[in-house]
Amino acid sequence: MATVVELSPTSEQCEFVLGLPVNKKTPPRKVPSLCSMRYSIAFIAHICNFTLIAQNSIISITMVAMVNNTDQPSHLNSSTEWFPDGLNGDQHEASKHLSIKAPVYNWSPQTQGIIFSSVQYGMMLMQGPGGYLAGKLGTKKVVGIALLGSSLLTLCIPLAANLGLAFLLATRAVQGLTQGAGYGGQFALWQKWAPPNERSRLCSIAMSGMILGIFAVLLVGGIISEALGWPFVFYIFGSIGVVCCLLWLILVYDDPVSHPWISSPEKEYILSSLDQQFNSEEQPLPIKAMLKSLPLWSMCLCSMTHQWLVNTLIIYTPTYISSVFKVNIRDNGLLSSLPFFVAWVIGILGGLLADFLLSKNFRLITVRKIITILGNTPPAALVVALPYVQSSYIATTTFLTLSCGLSPLCQSGVYINALDIAPRYASLLMGTSRGLAHSSAVMVPIVAGFFLNQDSEFGWRNFFFVLFAINLFGLIIYLVFAKADIQEWARERKLTRL
Repeated sequence: MATVVELSPTSEQCEFVLGLPVNKKTPPRKVPSLCSMRYSIAFIAHICNFTLIAQNSIISITMVAMVNNTDQPSHLNSSTEWFPDGLNGDQHEASKHLSIKAPVYNWSPQTQGIIFSSVQYGMMLMQGPGGYLAGKLGTKKVVGIALLGSSLLTLCIPLAANLGLAFLLATRAVQGLTQGAGYGGQFALWQKWAPPNERSRLCSIAMSGMILGIFAVLLVGGIISEALGWPFVFYIFGSIGVVCCLLWLILVYDDPVSHPWISSPEKEYILSSLDQQFNSEEQPLPIKAMLKSLPLWSMCLCSMTHQWLVNTLIIYTPTYISSVFKVNIRDNGLLSSLPFFVAWVIGILGGLLADFLLSKNFRLITVRKIITILGNTPPAALVVALPYVQSSYIATTTFLTLSCGLSPLCQSGVYINALDIAPRYASLLMGTSRGLAHSSAVMVPIVAGFFLNQDSEFGWRNFFFVLFAINLFGLIIYLVFAKADIQEWARERKLTRL
């Protein structure tokens, strides 16, 4: 008869991690990072995130070429009515040139807004379930299928647009579901691949791909549309996604134990570092305890308020530059892409900074809070200051670049806090928190439209003050209630059968 015996932490010298025995008395021997398999996987995840965010956002760039500007003014979002006449003239000339190479449509600004938002609801809804499915079925399958689905749907968008608005909206909605599953599902990787002292840098490398994707779309989307026609932007990024999917399915495995090409020293190092994560029997989700957990709620709230800042920068940087400096659309793209390149670099460096502080014996919760403060307060303060320096071209560009550049530091702070407080449920919790945070992508244009439609000059100032207040509120809640130790409801019972 099987008897369940609970072992105390000191009753055994050897424990099982991911199904393999690991001697706890032997300290893990660090394996060189360069060319290691865990960093290769982080780089592949970086490329996949690059592809997903590019596929998500390219229609915002191609919309200028897709819309017949003779009949309807082009609106990239709810507040682009503030584009100056000179810019609209440039868009009109560009559209006449591009219509020779590709079809154009008579979509009203309201219709364009529906097209933009149609992908966001699926993104918001599927990140949590994507993380849960990855924990059950494996990250390799969930993210691989999601990336392939998003890429094939990207290739189909020009055809869907030709078939009619309903087909385009349906394609974008389903694409949002696949992208949400791809974003949420990837976090399960770091439960089994990231040693605690390297989690910050590995996660920051992976997630920085999103920022690079935005930079690439802003930089080359208009160039491709002008040279080849807007459908080729979708064809190129869709094809890139198919190639990335093949790389993912070939090179990525759910854990070090199943990877055929990982070296034995690296496998031993990872497993020894993860000696608190056991391959125990299935246990039900502690939903009630999760709902009562203040550290978990503070993490979710701070993620959402920070995403409010991030989505404001992504959506309204081109609009603000245009409304203040009246530059043409090509220069606008170059100016708008610069902050995201800086953000990509700082996002990766932020992970190194967090792990460096940990190596200097800073407490883990202290590091998470320091990094989160740096990614929230200075960027929000710089955004609030923008209306007061708009007379200076250099100052405005510098403030935008610094604000956008510093905000990704939170990738090594609040966004990976779930790996600290509940490692066995990290994929579900990180996906859910990112899904809740993504709701800001829907709310930001609504709030911005309310302020900007009332008054151009004071609208930006009031909108930025609201942003600062929301951002500060989430940060204060996080600083008060955040934890970095494993919560009681997330602990596993170490069981063996005799």
